[in-house]
Amino acid sequence: MGAHAHPELPHRYTLSAPALPISPRLCRDFVRGIFAASGLPQLAEAAALCTSELVTNVHRHGKGDVRMAATIRHDRIRVTVHDDSPELPSPRRAAFDETNGRGLFLVTALSDVCGMTYDEPAEGTGKAVWFEFNVPPANTKSTV
Repeated sequence: MGAHAHPELPHRYTLSAPALPISPRLCRDFVRGIFAASGLPQLAEAAALCTSELVTNVHRHGKGDVRMAATIRHDRIRVTVHDDSPELPSPRRAAFDETNGRGLFLVTALSDVCGMTYDEPAEGTGKAVWFEFNVPPANTKSTV
């Protein structure tokens, strides 16, 4: 039975990682495991790729450690990647022969919805970039 079938939702999983080259892989594996354990293995690879892109952005352009959260609700899963830089990432059109610059376009294309927010003043001066996947209706079970 997947986590989405439990009436005590939402569930929240968190991970902190240093902004190092290994962090995208660690965060990707973490998210892949959450989706698979939640009964959504068909979405695990797309979610892992989105996570990897956002964490790579933090490693290359962000500030401070990567803080990640995955929140599972009955109808969707949201993954949030947070860092201490207030600079919001901006999608850019990569040239055909460039190997970088497509991350946010991939996240937008693969996820159901995504966005960015600044920290609340009490949280610091950073930002969060997030994406969501809807839980397919076949996976939704009534808890009534």
